[in-house]
Amino acid sequence: QVQLVESGGGLVQAGGSLRLACAASGRTFSTFVLGWFRQAPGKEREFVSAITWRGGATSYADSVKDRFTISRDIAKNTVYLQMNSLEPEDTAIYYCAVDQSMVVRRVQYYYDYWGQGTQVTVSS
Repeated sequence: QVQLVESGGGLVQAGGSLRLACAASGRTFSTFVLGWFRQAPGKEREFVSAITWRGGATSYADSVKDRFTISRDIAKNTVYLQMNSLEPEDTAIYYCAVDQSMVVRRVQYYYDYWGQGTQVTVSS
């Protein structure tokens, strides 16, 4: 079993920044992808970004590209999502999740383990 714990959410004004963290523990895999998804009120959960644990390859949704940066700290088993130039449309619960894959897949169906989520609210 894999445990994922997100942190770093909060309330920020438009144009501000937040850094989310996702700490992983428990069962480990030789290769996996750690992704960030978000769900806004009344909307479907959507892909935000992901990183391959071994090679560090990254992928971003078009809506966050050039504003968000995903990174990993292997020694700490932690993935970060640096969010800059935040917009009210970024308001959502942000979840991290693990996909036992060698390459990034953007479909949430492939992700087997999920954290509880952290709320991000961007005021205008």
